[in-house]
Amino acid sequence: MSTKWWTGNLCKAAAAVSLSVSLLVAGGCSLLPKEQQEEVLPEITPPTISKKPEYEVTTATLETKVQAVGKLISLKEETLYYTLDGKRLKNLYITPGQKVQAGQVIAELDVEDMTKNLRNQKLQFRKDETAMKETLAKRDSMDPVEFEEARIAFEEKRQAITDLEAEIAKATLKAPFSGTIVQLNVQKGDAVKAYDPVCIVADTAQLVPAAKFTQDDLAQVAAGMPVVVEINNAGQFRGKVKQLPVVTANDNNGNGGNGGNGGNGNGGGNVERPQDFLLAQLDKPLQNASRGTPLSISIITKRKENAIVIPLSALRTLGSRNYVQVAEGEAKREVDVEVGQQTATQVEILNGLTPGQKVVGR
Repeated sequence: MSTKWWTGNLCKAAAAVSLSVSLLVAGGCSLLPKEQQEEVLPEITPPTISKKPEYEVTTATLETKVQAVGKLISLKEETLYYTLDGKRLKNLYITPGQKVQAGQVIAELDVEDMTKNLRNQKLQFRKDETAMKETLAKRDSMDPVEFEEARIAFEEKRQAITDLEAEIAKATLKAPFSGTIVQLNVQKGDAVKAYDPVCIVADTAQLVPAAKFTQDDLAQVAAGMPVVVEINNAGQFRGKVKQLPVVTANDNNGNGGNGGNGGNGNGGGNVERPQDFLLAQLDKPLQNASRGTPLSISIITKRKENAIVIPLSALRTLGSRNYVQVAEGEAKREVDVEVGQQTATQVEILNGLTPGQKVVGR
């Protein structure tokens, strides 16, 4: 019995020692410093150098243009206005779009005060005529100077009546020719200022494209140059420059003067006339067109076929020097060039390049 008990206790002790050693080893390992791991660096990709675009030297038809917006106007139209100031419109006999005949009364001002004054002057003049007859009867006995003064005073009164009659006549506005009322700016009862437009009468059978260009653009234009006209809702038309505007001393933009001939008087602060515009003549007549329709006119001032061209972005400048970079495989070399006309996207090369070469853009 003793031997068996001793052997069992010995086995238990051995197992306890084995467990203690295992725990000690495990605990000791946890107390050791961790091994430092190697840092993983990201891969660095060198930047890609972008290659500049290359363009082929080609030939093309180059057109240099000047352009302006405008409208359809009539070759025969007139803005009517009064030269009397501060009067009210008593009668208006027209409406927009109405056709009128030459000499037809369009409107009348209220000049009742002037009419009364005229009646009084005529009554007084009848008395003056009687007095003048008496003066003539005793002319031989009068001092020559005194007689001449009396005669001059009598003629001044006669002239005053004539002038007043002419002013009253200006109160009636008449159509200068047969046409259509294409614009009406007043209505009955309005106070009318001298030279303010009352209406525009036009012959709508004679419509032409018209536009106002700057002086710089007009300096490049001559009658007969080809034009392209884009008319709203009508399409594109070709033609030529028919007439340049009449430039006056008061015009700072090359757009013609502001004066004009109205129905009763000369001048007019804001009156448009056909001669204030550049006019175009189309190759084919317009159909169902309306005066005032918006449009644009492009005038081809220069045209060259088979011109050697490169994109504008390929041309380089340094002071007065014009040059390009010619690509020859992977190599590039600078070449001086002589340039001609330019458009918004292309430039003509007169000397320095031949078609088929490659040039480098910027």
